[in-house]
Parts: sequence; C-alpha cells; structure tokens
Amino acid sequence: MSTMSSHRTRFFRAPESGLRHQTPGHVQRLALWRAMKMDSEPSNIGEVEELSLQTIAALPTPQVDTTKSPSNLHFDRVQQLDRELWQENIQEFGQFVAREALLDEEYWTAAWLRAESHWEDRANDRYALNFKRKFAEQEFNAIKRRHRGRNGQKCMCIVTVKKEHGNVNRMILKSIVGTLDLSIQYLLHGETFPGERVRDPLFGRINEAGPARYGYIGNLCVAKSARRQGIASNMMSFALESSKRTGVEQVYMHVHRDNGPAQELYAKMGFKMVEEAAAQLVEEPTHLLCLEI
Repeated sequence: MSTMSSHRTRFFRAPESGLRHQTPGHVQRLALWRAMKMDSEPSNIGEVEELSLQTIAALPTPQVDTTKSPSNLHFDRVQQLDRELWQENIQEFGQFVAREALLDEEYWTAAWLRAESHWEDRANDRYALNFKRKFAEQEFNAIKRRHRGRNGQKCMCIVTVKKEHGNVNRMILKSIVGTLDLSIQYLLHGETFPGERVRDPLFGRINEAGPARYGYIGNLCVAKSARRQGIASNMMSFALESSKRTGVEQVYMHVHRDNGPAQELYAKMGFKMVEEAAAQLVEEPTHLLCLEI
C-alpha cells in the first residue's frame, strides 16, 4: 500500500495519526508521495491481500475512543450492497466505486491502509506490526473525530470499494482498496494560502467569508493488491466533485518535490504549484499545489 494550529487544525495533523511531528510538510505529503506507487508497481492480488487480512484478523481488539462517539466495530462484518447504502454521490469506474465511508469498519480499514503505507518500506522491522497496530488505532479514532467536525470545518473519509458481484457480499476488510481524506476548512485572517505565516493572524481567528473556504486532500493511499488501476486519480476526481458541491473554489494538496510521477498526474488534473508558498516550504520535501474549481 501507499500513503499524508495556531488555534485550529489546518491539516490532518499529528498526534491524531500517530506521528511524532506533523507540520504542513510532513505526513500528508508522505501519503501523497507514496500513493503514486499505486500506478507504477505490479498488482499481486492474492498473496498480499490475504496476508494483510490475516494480519488484521489476528490483531487484538483495537482500543477505541468511545467518549464522544460509540463504536460497534466487528472485523467480520460484510460490506453492504450498493443499493442498500442509499448514497447519492458515488463515482463508479472499472470494478470499483469511490464514495464516502459510512461504517466504523470502513474507517478502521482506511486507518489500517494508512498504517501499512507508513510502514511499507520497513516491513522487516521486528516491531513493525506493533507500530502499525498503534498507528491504525490512533488514526481510526482521529478519522472519527475529524468526521464530527469543529469550528465550521468538515472532513470526509473517502474510500474505494470493490464492486459487488450479484448478491455476494465481501467482508469490509476485503472490499476497500483505497482511501483519502477531504476536508473543507477556512483560511485564518491574513492568510492567502493554507499554512501561510502571517505577522498578525488575529489569534488564529477563522475567516469565514467567501473564498476563505477551501478544500484539502490528504492521506491518499492505495492497497498494493490494487495498484495500476487508476484508483488514486478516480478518488481524487471524486474528492474534487465533492468539494465543488460544497461551494469551495480552491482545493489544495501537497506533493513530494522528488516525486515526478505524482507531480505529472496532479498537473494533468489541473493542479499548479503555489509559488508564494515555496519560500516557506524551502526546508520541507514538498510543494503546495492548488486547483481552481
């Protein structure tokens, strides 16, 4: 698989996703950087998927934060049929459907995909499984917190699900092959782009007027077993359409500056580098991109 306040959360930071330190130049960009492997590596569906599922099934019951949102998490729950979900906004492509995650099991699978992505290059680390489990637990709880929203911000966890065949239902753990987060946020007073260092941000006060609202795409990852099938680009297209429906005019994301394939894909989709942000990101391994919609 591949993987992404002064007084408010600008991006999906942090402690919420299990990393030591997330500034606008860390994990979410890492997610988008690694996500590009999805279309450049061969698909090895059987072995990798079954191994991952066995790993998840063997994990102890995750520690779920139920203080503000109850959870009824069952690893053996089957995926609901598309017609049972009553979702108006979906995007079908090939053998897949991109849509908003609805169930706790879908949130958990998205969190696990992100954990596997983060530790993908360290599979031989003797502590990798423990780290992935902890990462997934924290990210699962973070997804649910973000979904509740705060300060006028909204967050949607988008997943790509394998299409149903007849009336046969798959386990949710076997049906989700990709995920990303889309958040609708507000610039702080004085900001012209997300994360801009301004001299006097009015104590982090949010500017809720007009174009100050923007969308942000992060935490994009695709399962190894499903790469090279256009999943990342279709999830992004769905995220952009979802952003447009909320009325925002700009969508931002980060890309690793050494990741040529990712930059090429995003350029084809219309994203352009935010030149004004380059000076502030000079010590970061990423560029800030923006798309006018």
